[in-house]
Amino acid sequence: MEKGFTITYEYGENLYVNVTNRCNFNCEFCLRHNGHGGSIYTHNLWLEREPTKEEILADIESRDLAKYKQLVFCGFGEPSYRIGDICWVIDQLKSKGKKPFTRMDTNGTGNLIHGRNICPDFAGRFDMVSISLNTDTAEKYDALCHPVQTGAYEAMKSFAKELRQYVPTVMMTVVDTIPTEEIENCRKICEEEIGAVYRVREYIED
Repeated sequence: MEKGFTITYEYGENLYVNVTNRCNFNCEFCLRHNGHGGSIYTHNLWLEREPTKEEILADIESRDLAKYKQLVFCGFGEPSYRIGDICWVIDQLKSKGKKPFTRMDTNGTGNLIHGRNICPDFAGRFDMVSISLNTDTAEKYDALCHPVQTGAYEAMKSFAKELRQYVPTVMMTVVDTIPTEEIENCRKICEEEIGAVYRVREYIED
């Protein structure tokens, strides 16, 4: 697989930050499986190596941040692997008066990855966190996402609930390819059990 070094890329009105290709999931629907070496967003998001925190900051600062509605930390992988470096980057932007509306897109298993509660790290740094809920039971979740760690589904839900103490908007998402009943069950989990904002996303296959 040919690799590149795309750190930031534009999609819609937002600027996305590709911080890692590491992931603890192997989701059935993941764009990493599309065979293009990239995704719908840009030509190549496979990194030849992970950028340093200094390289991430420099790449972001090379952009006109006033152009974008959101600065989104994601990755062709799971961004919470880099939570310490991401927090450093945001702190640097804040210290220079450059912090835009900041979001992370995550599978919500950062606590499992790090073996500690990382939720307090988000306080004062992130305006929104979007977490992939994906489905309504742990059994379906394991079959769909193939997480490395056991107990990932409950850990993801606990993370989302805990994170509400530290981030103004916690959103949980599913794609519109799952059955209507499952979509409704996920809405109840999100809104009634966790108290997060619910979003049904259109699935885009490239």
